[in-house]
Amino acid sequence: LDTYDLAKLFRKQGVTVISGFHSPMEEECLRILLRSPHPVVWCLARGLFKRIPTQPVDCRPAIDEGRLLIISPFKASLSRATQKTAMIRNRVIADLAAAVVVAHADPDSDSKVGALACDLLAAGKPVYTFDHPANAAILARGAKDISEFELAPFAAALADGGQTPRLR
Repeated sequence: LDTYDLAKLFRKQGVTVISGFHSPMEEECLRILLRSPHPVVWCLARGLFKRIPTQPVDCRPAIDEGRLLIISPFKASLSRATQKTAMIRNRVIADLAAAVVVAHADPDSDSKVGALACDLLAAGKPVYTFDHPANAAILARGAKDISEFELAPFAAALADGGQTPRLR
């Protein structure tokens, strides 16, 4: 399963996805997810847009229908994403999510995604990833293979108490 297929699976299963949708692959995932009736949360690594974006995908229909929420932890005056703001954004996303999917956690990368994944695992947050050599470190620390992702525990928790499960 790759990221593209995972986005299609989440769209089909009705998983609410929160992401930065920053990389070209993530932008494609946003396109896929917005072609469903399910909610999507786009968390920016910069201030909020002045206008509803039409690129990389036209977000206006999803906003009008209440299916897309665009959020930012930054002041509107911050107009560009940086590595530092992306790291802050990723932490915000992780804090909001019931479970986290990390597609690529290369330990040699400057993105610090692997370190964040390890922090989340240590805190008891469910982390999923692809079975790939770049993800070996987080798999060894307890991340689960994404093929093991099951929506049922999260759906049941929402139905029972209206809260996303917080596993600690």
